[in-house]
Amino acid sequence: MTDASVRGTSGEDRDDYTKAESRQIRRRSLRLLGSLISPMRGLVVLTGVVIVVATGLQVLGPLLIAYGINTALPLAVEQMQWMPAIGVTVVYLVTGAAGAGLMGWFVVLSARLTQTILFDLRTRIFRHTQRLSLEFHEKYTSGRIISRQTSDLESIRELLDGGLNQLVQGALFGLFTLVMLFALDWRSGIVLLAMGVPLWLLMRWFYIESQKGFRMSRVVSARLIVQFVETMTGIRAVKAFRKEQRNDEQFGEVSAEYRAVNLRLVNLFGILDPGLILMANVTMGIVLLWGAFRVVDGTLLLGTLLAVVMYVRNFFSPLEEVAMFVNSYQSATAALEKVSGVLEEEPTVPDPATPVDLWTAKGHVHFEDVRFGYAGGKTILPDFTLDIPAGQTIALVGTTGAGKSTLAKLISRFYDPSRGSIRLDGVDLRALHPKDLRRAIVMVTQEAYLFSGTVADNIALGKPGASLEEIQAAARAVGADAFIEALPDGYASDVNKRGGRVSAGQRQLISFARAFLADPAVLILDEATASLDMPSERMIQDALQTLLADRTAIIIAHRLSTVAIADRVLVMEHGRIIEDDTPDALISGTGKFAQLHAAWRESLV
Repeated sequence: MTDASVRGTSGEDRDDYTKAESRQIRRRSLRLLGSLISPMRGLVVLTGVVIVVATGLQVLGPLLIAYGINTALPLAVEQMQWMPAIGVTVVYLVTGAAGAGLMGWFVVLSARLTQTILFDLRTRIFRHTQRLSLEFHEKYTSGRIISRQTSDLESIRELLDGGLNQLVQGALFGLFTLVMLFALDWRSGIVLLAMGVPLWLLMRWFYIESQKGFRMSRVVSARLIVQFVETMTGIRAVKAFRKEQRNDEQFGEVSAEYRAVNLRLVNLFGILDPGLILMANVTMGIVLLWGAFRVVDGTLLLGTLLAVVMYVRNFFSPLEEVAMFVNSYQSATAALEKVSGVLEEEPTVPDPATPVDLWTAKGHVHFEDVRFGYAGGKTILPDFTLDIPAGQTIALVGTTGAGKSTLAKLISRFYDPSRGSIRLDGVDLRALHPKDLRRAIVMVTQEAYLFSGTVADNIALGKPGASLEEIQAAARAVGADAFIEALPDGYASDVNKRGGRVSAGQRQLISFARAFLADPAVLILDEATASLDMPSERMIQDALQTLLADRTAIIIAHRLSTVAIADRVLVMEHGRIIEDDTPDALISGTGKFAQLHAAWRESLV
């Protein structure tokens, strides 16, 4: 199995991976982590050195106490030699202060490392998801994308910011403690090693079970976010269809599942923590009892026994921190799997390896033997051929599912045909430079999406860097200047979220001004007036006349009033053109378009 075989799993929040898939996903996640850390090797090495030295200084404490009790204290009491006691006290204070200072430096360095990694990762996700093709965004819900940027990155932050520190400190502290324990009293070290067998079994059990739990937790968390985002995004439909109660029930079910998963994880800690305490107490009891007998026999000094007990206690103290690391690690691993899956996605519409420049496009569009179906599904366009001369306005009409919007998406190169070619002025769209493609072809959709910001900012989307005079000229050309000037701050007025401050017709006029400013060779209007009422549509007709002049235009419309301004009408059915003529010729005939037109006229009566 290759990485490609599991690349698509990022689009689905699953928890039923096979072992082979899990290994591939783990390798994929490690590659991502390695690519994030690699540019900061110097900082990683410095951080490692600091924590090793800091931990080493912390571990010296019990050894110095043993020396003080075994050697320095008898010299001071029996021979009045105070220098060893003073010396060991000074060394103890200096090592403690140095260890604390280095530990503080380690926290600063690790925080810098964490924030740099998160900055890189957050930027990568944003850039990559923007670069991915429309097909990815149509199958990958917005809630899951938000989950990647929020809860998943937060889990990774917790791992790097706290969990990793706990692991490094705990592992180093345990290793150094074990070394010092063997140096002081190897018999006590053997006792500790023997207790390591049940300890390893407990930690192994916790690791396996928490891995399952945290993977499920990430899946359910993503569902929770998706449910919330979709409900709030579609709140108008929720209110219109009185779906509040049903949504409450669905959200409650997902929330209950999320609670159950988290309670399962809490129960794991409910077993781990008492287990660690029990093992620590048993080990300390054995060491203390055995040591006491040897102190009585004179084979072990009292100070050494005290240091040994302290080392045993210190060995078990960070194990709960290591367990907390496992907590963070499992959560972050599940999050990293999801994030790496998104970053492994490849655009289905890739940029050309050797792009062809088209500095001045005329707008001649030609389909030749094009076959297309979404994601390997049913064929929408079978062996489609069409020629649209430069400067011609054509209207695409037909029943829902005939392939009109698919045709528009192919011309805009949101998708590539599975066979055949689509050419602009003789250049295959797959070979055309992306900047020339986006400059030459612009689509205006029914949604007329406005971004948060000013009216001027939204119009300038068609030509970044345009002056205010150019923006105003574009608005005047499509008849949008009057209502914009009437806004509280004119062109500087904030349109609010999704253009909530302006009406549907005004949003469409702003999108027309945006397209006019872009000045494309080919303009596609995909149901651009479908959401408007009749007065608003009539208001926009004049804007359309200006917008479509001197350019190739493709109009997709259910309302046949919009079709009247076309030079040519194409009637589509099942991905084929069944009628092709001027509007007047088709209306006077007896074909499909004449029937549609007659039905439309009757609906106006």
